[in-house]
Amino acid sequence: MKAVGVIFLLGVLISCASLKQEYGMVKVDETAAISVSELVARMDKSTESQMATIKAPLSAVCQNAGCWVQVSKPDGKPLMVRFKNHFTIPPSTPVGTEAYIHGVAYWDTVSVKMLRHYAEDAGKSLEEINKITQPEFKLNFEGDGIKLVSEKEKNK
Repeated sequence: MKAVGVIFLLGVLISCASLKQEYGMVKVDETAAISVSELVARMDKSTESQMATIKAPLSAVCQNAGCWVQVSKPDGKPLMVRFKNHFTIPPSTPVGTEAYIHGVAYWDTVSVKMLRHYAEDAGKSLEEINKITQPEFKLNFEGDGIKLVSEKEKNK
């Protein structure tokens, strides 16, 4: 009987752990969220970094460690979201998962080395990685908190 109780307790703990949907140092306030379009519009008018919470579906997730995600900008290009202090989300998080991400948007040059590293993490082929030969000056986002929206929450 004790074995059944232990198995039941383990099952409850595992299911609770899989329900965890928030990661990072900051609790994300969903009510403060703006669209990626609005963030891009704000940043196009400023060179200063800006604190923001964005809401968007994930378009890519780091498959090695869950240490970054991407969301799509209005032009279809990805906005890279790296996580402050290298916190991670599950690499198995499905693309398309709705997320609220709090952090800082800023303009910066991303080196060839980092662009290749991101491409490798994303599972790109060696041929695609080797095509990266120039650094890119672009909009970046450093997240310090993320809330993933489960299908159950989405349908509420």
